[in-house]
Amino acid sequence: MDSPKTILVTGALGHIGSRLIRDLPESVAKKLLLLDNLESQRYCSLFNLPEKFHYRFFQDDVRTADMDKYLQGVSAVIHLAALTNAEISSTRRTETESVNLDGLKRVADACAKHGVKLFFPSTTSVYGSQSERVDEACQELKPQSPYATSKLEAEEYLTKLGREQGLKFIICRFGTIFGASVGMRYHTAVNKFLWQAATGQPLTVWKTAWRQKRPYLDLGDCVRAVALVLKQDIFDEQTYNVLTENFTVEDIVNHIKEFAPRLAVDYVDSPIMNQLSYEVDDSKFRNLSGYRPEGELRQGIKESIDLLRGILVS
Repeated sequence: MDSPKTILVTGALGHIGSRLIRDLPESVAKKLLLLDNLESQRYCSLFNLPEKFHYRFFQDDVRTADMDKYLQGVSAVIHLAALTNAEISSTRRTETESVNLDGLKRVADACAKHGVKLFFPSTTSVYGSQSERVDEACQELKPQSPYATSKLEAEEYLTKLGREQGLKFIICRFGTIFGASVGMRYHTAVNKFLWQAATGQPLTVWKTAWRQKRPYLDLGDCVRAVALVLKQDIFDEQTYNVLTENFTVEDIVNHIKEFAPRLAVDYVDSPIMNQLSYEVDDSKFRNLSGYRPEGELRQGIKESIDLLRGILVS
């Protein structure tokens, strides 16, 4: 089957999107349509785009956009538009549901109507507190934030839409993203720590989390995973865990200390991130032909902190 030639990327200017729209291989697309409401003011994500694609940018919001118009001639949608700050989502429940669930419904409905395939990035946060290593067959999902709940409800909606209207989609539950991009954000664990380290702030580490494991995904591995799905046309209406590795907070902090040796650590409580340690199994996605994570935590931290070298407190 031919690879998609025109792809629509929603939330295209964010942390993942700004790297994806640069690093996707030419073999998967010739034209990229970029949709973003610019609420984040990430104009810089559009600077110096490579010449390998024909780009068109649209400032619009998936909650109100005429998706029928944007899907004309499109083969696949990569739906990145979302509110992703899990901790803050507890104080922005209505908005989180509006963007992450209602926005997804509008995009998915339009995809089903026009026969367009949909790549949906969910989150390993849907697993919540787990005592054992979990995979996609886990039945006891325990999302612990409105963000994770909205992603799980979106998954359920896609499954229903696929069954009832024939939507072709794939759900990839991403580990927490780390790695540099033009539209980088700093509220997730690794990147928040990097910002604190670079600006001389003590790292705020949750008391219960020092030796606990969480799933993480290198941004380069994330892009390679999306590219594989597009190349091999893996819109099989299934769910896959996608991560680089399960790391502890200790792993992360020790690597940051290599580049910020005067780093101090404060231990704090958090209403969201004090869940039990859990590990995620990603062998289902790794078993797909041609995919092996290549990212390294230390290298991802180095590349990201190098961007802040000018203000790094030594």
